Amino acid sequence: MPYLATDDGVSLHYRLDGPETAPVLVLSNSLGTNLDMWGPQMPALIQRYRVLRYDTRGHGQSSLPPAPYQVDRLGKDVLALLDGLNIPKAMFCGLSMGGMTGMWLGVNAPQHFTRLVLCNTAAKIGTAEVWNTRIAAVEKGGTAAVVPGVIQRWFTEGFIKAQPAVVDGIAAMLLATPAAGYNAACGAVRDMDQRESIAAIRLPTLVIAGTHDLSTSAADGKLVADTIPGAAYAEFPAAHLSNVEVPGDFTKALTGFLAG
Repeated sequence: MPYLATDDGVSLHYRLDGPETAPVLVLSNSLGTNLDMWGPQMPALIQRYRVLRYDTRGHGQSSLPPAPYQVDRLGKDVLALLDGLNIPKAMFCGLSMGGMTGMWLGVNAPQHFTRLVLCNTAAKIGTAEVWNTRIAAVEKGGTAAVVPGVIQRWFTEGFIKAQPAVVDGIAAMLLATPAAGYNAACGAVRDMDQRESIAAIRLPTLVIAGTHDLSTSAADGKLVADTIPGAAYAEFPAAHLSNVEVPGDFTKALTGFLAG
């Protein structure tokens, strides 16, 4: 399995799939998951793109540096991957925490990207109290302590009942996430506020939201789209992991936008 070292000594696990000469698309995972969360999109994406997936630091098979993490460091990890793999330009799609990383990249490193897709995300999420309560729960009981509540926010009740195997697979990703990595990433989300800075983004941008998203509401997504000049907006009848809950709609919107 391939890994790439960052300038601060973190080993990032990544995967490259699709034709070697195709345009590169970077996929960035949500808090508490790993690169496998993009499985529903991969069959379609590898027909047209060289897809670079990676595990955010502290997640999946990437190494676990100590806290604190900040959104700028998460963005710099993406730039390290592009530099280390000799990729001068790419498209970027991130969901939730991955979308926050994409916002930072759009503001601070636009020369490396051609298009942004920001999914089920927000420029500011929750209060410090909410995040500190979650961090305390995970410190005490590991990620298992938050799995039931997280799953209820990530999927609609109907999807949980209709697709238990899919839901169990996502829950397993969350359970496998090291508590220290999860909490460090929670800290990055807690401390992030990009509500003003994203107005500077000039890249073609698509914002995707879920009507039933209890983590980053459709209103949050609409605010991001309204703040970024010229951004497109799509909303689907899903909760937080819209790429998993409505994969057909999600993939169609994604590929349509990337094709320009």
